Amino acid sequence: QVQLVESGGGLVQAGGSLRLSCAASGRISSINAMGWYRQVPGKQRELVASISSVGSTNYADFVKGRVTISRNNANNTVWLQMNDLKPEDTAVYYCAASSRNLAIATMFGMDYWGKGTLVTVSS
Repeated sequence: QVQLVESGGGLVQAGGSLRLSCAASGRISSINAMGWYRQVPGKQRELVASISSVGSTNYADFVKGRVTISRNNANNTVWLQMNDLKPEDTAVYYCAASSRNLAIATMFGMDYWGKGTLVTVSS
């Protein structure tokens, strides 16, 4: 099993920035792809960004140019740097990981999930 713990959420004004962090523990040797998803009440969870074990990245169109995903395999951490935040970015952000490669994980979903961290962007 893999455990994922997110941090860094909070309240920020529109145009501001936040950096989310996710620390992985447990069977970390099994982790391949990692990613960040978000969910608004009443809506489906959606991919924000994902990253392969070698650093290839994938971004949702609604965050391209505003968000950067990165990871450090040595300390099993993945980050999401979010800039120019908008009120519509308000959501619970979840860290996720998979034992599968980025393409397969993106298509079929992640295996492990954190409990989420709330990001609120005020106008």
